[in-house]
Amino acid sequence: MPNAPFVLLLPPSEGKAPGGSARPAWRGESGLFAESLGEWRTYLADELRRIGGGGEQLLGVGGDHLSRARAANSSLIGAPTLPAWRRYSGVVWAHLDPESLTETSRARIWVVSGFAGLVAATDPLPDYRLKMSARLPSTGPLAAWWRDDLTDALLETLSRIGAPMVVDLLPQEHRAAIEWARVPAVRLDLVTRSGGKAGGHAAKAAKGLLARTLLDAGRTDPARIAQSFRHPEFVVRRTG
Repeated sequence: MPNAPFVLLLPPSEGKAPGGSARPAWRGESGLFAESLGEWRTYLADELRRIGGGGEQLLGVGGDHLSRARAANSSLIGAPTLPAWRRYSGVVWAHLDPESLTETSRARIWVVSGFAGLVAATDPLPDYRLKMSARLPSTGPLAAWWRDDLTDALLETLSRIGAPMVVDLLPQEHRAAIEWARVPAVRLDLVTRSGGKAGGHAAKAAKGLLARTLLDAGRTDPARIAQSFRHPEFVVRRTG
């Protein structure tokens, strides 16, 4: 569908900007996926509060980072929010430079999140820490716990907004939360010029640049735009 609009799927960042505004305060029924995922977000927020925000093994950090994460995770309902594109502060997002995008382009970025399931980049989001690979006592692996409801929400919202497909720039950890046989998608991966797996800071930076290239191209065929993407270390491979 070379001239059709698409939605870009990106991962969240582990690093998140602190703070935010009390209006709107966060609740599960916030943002684009409020009706379909609100109940499950609220459940996770309650579970995290019940276990004191989570420990070092669950959250994957220690020291001051753990203290901040536990405090944030213990009071998610009613927490101050930032738009997701401001909340996420990692390497991919820095090189995407969402602040210089139009609001329309930002709204076409959807994030697959261990805590919130699916989030539009323009949705309000609290400070939190919960990887998609995490296992809460009551959920087991979050990717499997989210999969059915997240896929349903993805398909319903694509239909509602008139976007016929997604462009998948997710890592495997987040791809595991979607039932791909049901989803019309173009899957793009970065690989080294020798064909090896792309990783590290440089690969994340390149993913941010690739995401920006795709969004700036608008309705142009994303697979064709990806083929023309130039980077000194990586090339784009369509894998689905």
